Amino acid sequence: MSEPIRVVLVDDQQMVRAGFRMVIDSQPDLTVVGEAGDGAAAVQLLTRTAADVVLMDIRMPGTDGLEATRQVTALSEPPRVVVLTTFDLDEYVVAAIGAGASGFLLKDAPPEEMLAAVRTVHAGDSVIAASSTRRLLQHVAPMLRGATSSSSGRGDDAALAELTPREREVLVQMALGASNTEIARTFVVSEATVKTHVGRVLAKTGSRDRVQAVVLAYRTGLVQPADLLRDA
Repeated sequence: MSEPIRVVLVDDQQMVRAGFRMVIDSQPDLTVVGEAGDGAAAVQLLTRTAADVVLMDIRMPGTDGLEATRQVTALSEPPRVVVLTTFDLDEYVVAAIGAGASGFLLKDAPPEEMLAAVRTVHAGDSVIAASSTRRLLQHVAPMLRGATSSSSGRGDDAALAELTPREREVLVQMALGASNTEIARTFVVSEATVKTHVGRVLAKTGSRDRVQAVVLAYRTGLVQPADLLRDA
């Protein structure tokens, strides 16, 4: 049996952390290896504790989740960060993605969505497909046109120009929240083929992960916020 996914919880509310810990530790493939009540403590913890996924609250006293995410993702062997948010903090979600977060999750999401988010991010995917996140994308998407460029340093349009027609189609589906399984069904190909396309999209656009590629799709206008509403 493989080693369990190591999770760190960062939230200034102890009861929230306790609830998350109870749910996560109930799963045989997941384990909580640490907790922190603010961003500074989280960064200190993660410099000495190996973790795979961090559930990071955005709004905390002192060092907030945005700065903590920026520092954590800059570590030599960074864990993947899932930002915890609410609908009234959309602008922070955009900033968190820019800071290096691999996904975002509503704080009131049901336990099964939180568990799925941890597993999905650990597998190298981003938390985009969950229904609650799709609704959140509808709020966030209009802001992405003003988001900062990815760390690749290349122009967005130039990055898109390198994509083949099919890779552009795959990127559109990614931006609409489709999973690899759903994309495979749409184009009548295998999931292995979709994974290859996704990997090439990330490489050619210089995207750190799937979330960064989705940001680029909205920022360049390849996908419009209205497309989410039509696809819902």
